[in-house]
Amino acid sequence: MMKMNFDMIVFEEGKTYVAYCPELDLSSFEEIPYRTQKEMLRTAIRLFLEEAEKMGTLEDILSEVDYTVNHDGRSVPPKIIAAEEVSL
Repeated sequence: MMKMNFDMIVFEEGKTYVAYCPELDLSSFEEIPYRTQKEMLRTAIRLFLEEAEKMGTLEDILSEVDYTVNHDGRSVPPKIIAAEEVSL
């Protein structure tokens, strides 16, 4: 399995916690605490990557969302510069 970093945003929708990875547009959700959501999102991403690898589309997917490989072979996403709540 490849080494990979990803960003995770967790938010509440009613009684449901959602863990979201913006780079891959993947999420997991359940009525369980934040710490468990983190592991559920890791599992969802791992399964997604394994399936993309089997289909031969993994490199294309990661390239499309601007992942790069750093000096130790780890795939890293583009840096998030800011995250804030904005009103109109």
